[in-house]
Order: sequence, then structure tokens, then C-alpha cells
Amino acid sequence: MTNPTETAQWAELTSASTNVPSIRSLLEAPRSELRVTGPGLVADFSRQRLTVSTRDLLLELVASTHVCHQRDAMFAGEAINSTENRSVLHTALRRPVADPLVVNGTNVSADVHQVLGRLSSFSTSIRNGEWTGVTGKSINRVINIGIGGSDLGPAMAYTALKNYADPNISFAFVSNVDPEDMVSALATSDPERTLFIIVSKTFTTTETMMNARLARQWALDSLNVQDPREVVERHFVAVSTNAAEVDAFGIASQNVFGFWDWVGGRYSMESAVGLSTMIAIGPEAFHELLAGSFAMDQHFLTEPPATNIPILMGAMSVWNRDFLGISTTAVLPYAQVLARFPAYLQQLTMESNGKRVRKDGSLVNYNTGAIYWGEPGTNGQHSFYQLLHQGTEIVACDIIVVSRGHTNQTEQHETLVANALAQASVLSVGVTREELAKSSTPVELISHKEMPGDRPVTVLMLETLNPFSLGALIALYEHSVFVQGAIWGINSFDQWGVELGKKVAVGIQSAFEDRNLTADFDSSTRESIKEYLQQRDGD
Repeated sequence: MTNPTETAQWAELTSASTNVPSIRSLLEAPRSELRVTGPGLVADFSRQRLTVSTRDLLLELVASTHVCHQRDAMFAGEAINSTENRSVLHTALRRPVADPLVVNGTNVSADVHQVLGRLSSFSTSIRNGEWTGVTGKSINRVINIGIGGSDLGPAMAYTALKNYADPNISFAFVSNVDPEDMVSALATSDPERTLFIIVSKTFTTTETMMNARLARQWALDSLNVQDPREVVERHFVAVSTNAAEVDAFGIASQNVFGFWDWVGGRYSMESAVGLSTMIAIGPEAFHELLAGSFAMDQHFLTEPPATNIPILMGAMSVWNRDFLGISTTAVLPYAQVLARFPAYLQQLTMESNGKRVRKDGSLVNYNTGAIYWGEPGTNGQHSFYQLLHQGTEIVACDIIVVSRGHTNQTEQHETLVANALAQASVLSVGVTREELAKSSTPVELISHKEMPGDRPVTVLMLETLNPFSLGALIALYEHSVFVQGAIWGINSFDQWGVELGKKVAVGIQSAFEDRNLTADFDSSTRESIKEYLQQRDGD
């Protein structure tokens, strides 16, 4: 496995990073070669702080670290998730039935489309009122219970595509083990007309199952039905691979939708995990979402590196992280319906590439995954943009623009887009002391108003936000994350870092029950447990 720091390109990029022209100077000439059109969107990298020759060096680094070979291995179904010996085949979820994928003699596509067919039939029965609750009333409320990838993807997609959703069905997404989350969702639900989707691959996830049991008890208490199994059968479905646990919960086998161990949670929203999305927008629109992702998959597979948006985006992210020392990226969607997109990307990017060990088990000697965060514009402009423009920490920014909105408020939408493009300009170009002086700014305020610019900005422009373009946008970020991980030589598809905290939490909860403070906790945790028990019990 190639250590990127041992390549000639890494050394050349390190040298190039010591004398990078300002973005302002780079923009003195058109940079059309850094604007690339792809499925559903146009990616404008012209405001990144790099020259075309630096871009070419990055593409040479992509070649020397065998990114395309690793990409092809992923699409072919090889077990590139080395620590779990698993294939990584979320791309198979959107592969057309006419283009089947066979891995080790198994027709993966046939399995995928069999599940898609069941999802479509079930979704249609909810949407047309054929499926009813135990009292014979149609469903008008769907509550998705999951956490992590079982929540973030469906919640994001529902919000993003609400203009395509059935207005007669409301949706809630419950993830937090804090009972306030579930109680709040139940408070506005009619038990006779509510469907619960329990999403957990193992059906043992603590947070999800506690919420599921709370929902089941609420339904049983609210619906005066002699046989409680009828309530669960008509009001609960599961997305899981653990048939025994699902059966023990009481959900009928015909109401269970499976998926596969080659789908990681943060990549699963286009599997059965997206059942709530399909119910909301309908099977036809859901297949358009899949088509958008598939189109970006094909772009990633076939487009030359210089015009391959995921490769460029991933390589420039490595440039910003390792050579310009930029540790965070703000995702700034100028579309209110993409409000949950930054949260979705937080898991996708940081759970994938927040690694300090290479695939061979050796510690990295370079930086890996950046911190991703963000809020919709223009809200953020009145919140944290001050730091973006004039803070001591340089933050890279992805600005997402939708050219045509779903309302007829043209003037207001143009104000939104004007703000997006203005921020892209000011973040990258800034304003100098000389320009401020010429604008009659009082001398004593010039230093306060100067903006240095040089904040790298990528602008992603979508003609409209529809299921196809959302699918393309999702796949773009998935593949950008892959490219980064492939360059760094890390496994982007495991998440061992989330395990230990769960195990320790079980021990702490046992201490709550038996008040045993002699367990193997650190001194501060023992004191915190003691303080909690005193406050809980009023001692």
C-alpha cells in the first residue's frame, strides 16, 4: 500500500503549498477549466486556492495512490472494507435492473430489486389508503425510529424533497434516547392512523429499541384491542437483518424489509432504510433519486480525472487539509430544504475519514478527515460568517445554490442566490485596505473592516432541487469521501471509534442500578456518577 507522503507528488505539493498565489490574483483571469458540469449540477472550483498546475499535481497524486484502482474494486464488489472483510456496495442500490451486478456468483442486483419491489408495493398501499391501522383507518402519520444512518439520511431526504411529498401524510424522525424526542412525536400523532418504521440492522441498538418499546407501549395503551399482536402487525414495520429479534418484538415477517452487510449505515438511505422517503415521495420519485445517484456513479467511473467532479473534489479536500492546513469545511446550502444536509454530511465524512490508522494498521503521519459542519444560508450570515470572513481560523466552504426554487417568489429567491454568490466572492477575494480607503471608510475603521479573503470556496449549482439532483449530490459527496480515504490509505468504511463509548455506557448504567462506585471507572467518572445519583434520588 502506497504511503502518500512517500510519493514524489506529495513532496512537490508540499513545495507548492509554500508559495500559493492568492485567490484574488488567481481570479484575475477566467478559470473555466475549474468549472465542471456533471449529472444534475455544475461544480465550480475556480475559487479554490490552487493553480491549474497544482490541480494537475493532485491528479498525479490520485494516480500514484491508485485511487481509480480502488474505485473499480469497490464497484466490482471486492472486500475493500478490510477490517470487517466486507464488500462496499451502496452503489449497487441504485444500479438499474438491466445492468446487473454479480459478485462471487450472487446476483446482487436481483436481491436489491426484489426488496425495492416490496418497498414499492408497501409504500403504494400506504399512500393510496389500502393499508389501514387496526381500527380500519388509513395512515396519515409515519414515525421513523432509528439513529445515525438510520435517521440522518431519511430525515435529510424527506426535508429536501418535501415539495414532492404527499401532503396527506406527516412524518417524524426520532433518534435521540432522550424520551423528550419520542414523547414530542407521539403528542401530535393519532394512534389509530400512525405507522412506526423501526430501522436497525441488528435490532439491538440501545437508543432505537428503547424508543421502539416506548412507541409500542403507547400504541397498545391507546388502542383498546383485545389481541395486542394485531396492533403491532398493523402499526409497526421493521428494516432489519435480525429476524429473531424482530419476531421477538412482535413484528410479522411480512412486515420486515431487509438489507445487507455490504451497506454501511451512513450509505444506506437508498436501501430499505429509505422506506419513509419512498412513502413520502412515492416509488416513482424514489427511483428518480436512485437514477441521480447512478448517473453520478457513472460519471465517477468513466469521466477523465481532470473533469471528474468527485475526484477533483476529493483531491482538493486533501490539498486543503494536508497542504494548506485547513481543518474544517463549512457546508452552506442556500436552500432551506437542505437544512439537514450538513448534519447528514457530518456523519458521512467524519465517521468515514476520522481515522488515525492506515489500512495496514500503521499510524498516519499526516492529517486525515476534516471537520464538517454548517447551516443554511442566509441564516448563517447572521450567525457564524463573521468568523469565516475575519477569524483567525481559515475554513473551507462548500456553497450550494439552487437556481430555480419551488415557489413563485422570484424576487425573494433571487435575493437568496445573490447572497450566495456574494459570499462566495467575499470569502475568496475579500476587501483590501486600499479599497476601503477609496470608499471613504474612516481611517480608524479600516483595519476592522478589512477582509483577507483566501477562504477556499466550492460552489455547487443545481438547476433545481428534485429527486434526481439530490441523488447526484449525495453520490458526489459519497465519492469525494472515498477519494480522500483512498489517497490517505485509510479504511473509510468501518467505525470502530463509536464502539467503546457504548460499552462504557452499559457499565455506567449498571452502576446507576446497583450504586456500585467501585467499578473500573476513572476518578472523574466515579464522581460524576455519584453526583448524578445524589441529584436523581434527592440525597
